[in-house]
Amino acid sequence: MKGKKIISAALAGVMALSLTACGGGSTQETTAAPAADSKAEETTAAAEGSEAATGEGVAKEDLKVGFIFIGDENEGYTAAHYKGAKEMQEALGLNDDQLIVKWNIPEDETAKDAAMDLADQGCQIVFANSFGHESYVIEAAKEYPEVQFCHATGFQAAGSGLSNMHNFFTSIFEARYVSGVVAGLKLNQMIEDGTVKEDACKIGYVGAYPYAEVISGYTSFFLGVRSVCPSATMEVKYTNSWASFDLEKEAADALISDGCVLISQHADTTGAPTACEAAGVPCVGYNISMIATAPDQALTSASNNWGIYMTYAVQSVLDGTEIPADWCKGFSDGAVLVTELNDKAVAPGTKEKVEEVEAKLASGELHVFDTSTWTVNGETLDTYKKDGSDIEYISDGYFHESEFASAPAFDILIDGITTIDN
Repeated sequence: MKGKKIISAALAGVMALSLTACGGGSTQETTAAPAADSKAEETTAAAEGSEAATGEGVAKEDLKVGFIFIGDENEGYTAAHYKGAKEMQEALGLNDDQLIVKWNIPEDETAKDAAMDLADQGCQIVFANSFGHESYVIEAAKEYPEVQFCHATGFQAAGSGLSNMHNFFTSIFEARYVSGVVAGLKLNQMIEDGTVKEDACKIGYVGAYPYAEVISGYTSFFLGVRSVCPSATMEVKYTNSWASFDLEKEAADALISDGCVLISQHADTTGAPTACEAAGVPCVGYNISMIATAPDQALTSASNNWGIYMTYAVQSVLDGTEIPADWCKGFSDGAVLVTELNDKAVAPGTKEKVEEVEAKLASGELHVFDTSTWTVNGETLDTYKKDGSDIEYISDGYFHESEFASAPAFDILIDGITTIDN
């Protein structure tokens, strides 16, 4: 699972090469680069309202913050997290040498070693950004109870019994829904101009793995599409890889050959947008704007702002206040967004519709997984429990995604969507 904007002008070209998750390269450590301009006011606001006090706090000049990253700045998922780190640094007024970054840390014992080394170097809080880091970070947290460990995309913090272990994610499904609305409006435009027949509105989705995070993502995207283009159907093709340009491009090409007239993705490179630009097929990306890769076909991308959480968590350490075991926020807290709309590609009226939908999501008027908008085998679900749990995910007419834990839980295959393994 993996769980985003550009760090700086220098990173813009870099991030156009890759989107989220597993990066390569050699393991290394650096202190932070100089802070770039950021939304300091936005992230500072998110840091307010900490929980119950847990200690005396830390003097800002004594603070050190550690980061364990699966990739480096050449890999979009890590680049997005690093951007969040820089926003946190700017918002809280930290020096470059107060941030220590461990780059290219694999999902093995190296992650535990990295976490322990950061603690030994005096970091009072450590962030890790890859799903497979979690068990190793937990082991480090057991040995350093005075250090706070924050892990993105995981699910074990609440059950670990450790007060210094925390999971965080965002309600990215909200941004995917909005990006789906953008796609659905484009489909309507294509129907109106005769490019596509109404009964042939099949969209394609390049997915990494059949995990709940990916299923939740493509379903929310699809429901966004369907909210404005009811005739749409979707075909999902899994690559079984987080980051493979070739596999993602091949998957997109295969979906296009199979009649898909628009493509989206939950995968980590620009492979799919590259295929779409060559084929003249509109596309919706993930994490970063794909306009540089597909200037004529990229519509927008669903994205995260990790700086909101990082600022909140680090401020909590400074204040000596509690960090919750699970944290997940969406549009209402500025934690998710869609990237800039491509005026060359989006349908007329898209900007206004996006603003309307975002406002409804932020206010709680609109719920992405409203059960009146989807069925399973022709039936509307009024209950859903999973894995032997007593948690009831459906109540008040919708599936309560990421409310019982920060990690996505929606793993239902709904009508209108078909899936294909690579």
